[in-house]
Amino acid sequence: MPTVKINRRLLNRDKLEAEITAEAVRVFAECGYEGTSIATVAENAGLSKQNLMYYFPTKQALYQRVLDEVLDEWLARMESLAAVDQDPREVLRTYVQAKLKFSRENPWASRVYAMEVISGAPLYGGQIQSRVVPLVRKDIEVFEQWISAGKIAPVNATHLLFAIWAMTQSYADFSAQMALVLNRKQLTKKDFDDAEKVIVDMVLAAISVQSCGGAP
Repeated sequence: MPTVKINRRLLNRDKLEAEITAEAVRVFAECGYEGTSIATVAENAGLSKQNLMYYFPTKQALYQRVLDEVLDEWLARMESLAAVDQDPREVLRTYVQAKLKFSRENPWASRVYAMEVISGAPLYGGQIQSRVVPLVRKDIEVFEQWISAGKIAPVNATHLLFAIWAMTQSYADFSAQMALVLNRKQLTKKDFDDAEKVIVDMVLAAISVQSCGGAP
């Protein structure tokens, strides 16, 4: 019986923390780190400031949790690239799809991460360096193996990844501008489907062995 009570308590804590971070990510995205207050997040989450601070004692701790969750999602998608035995075209197509899906379903999270990076990553640079860099290097090794096996054209894998990140994440970070250009209130699923086709076609063209005179 005590174990059941403990498990319930942990489940309730996890649920409450998830609700707090869901509100926090929106406030951080709208107001930035400096413009966000614990009081505002607490009010949006239906809690007192003191109650929220029981779970997240400081604004930086809450911000860290939000960015941790964003990075966890992002890195989970990057890990799918390290599939040297699979068809590179399918691996990259799936990666682009996953990145665009994240931008469509989690625009606030993407914007919080982008704002931190644009400002020079003063509060999260260490995490990015320690977690992102090793995985990027691992993915680059996979690209090099694909190139050596003649599966893809010689390509600067680092900058190809940068280009994919820029193209896919812009559909979250700059969606307001895109919607204005398209003369609608927000991007639709069809907009994301159209973006996926264009981005995938560009990426596959970049790795096609035809681009270096070989056979497809």
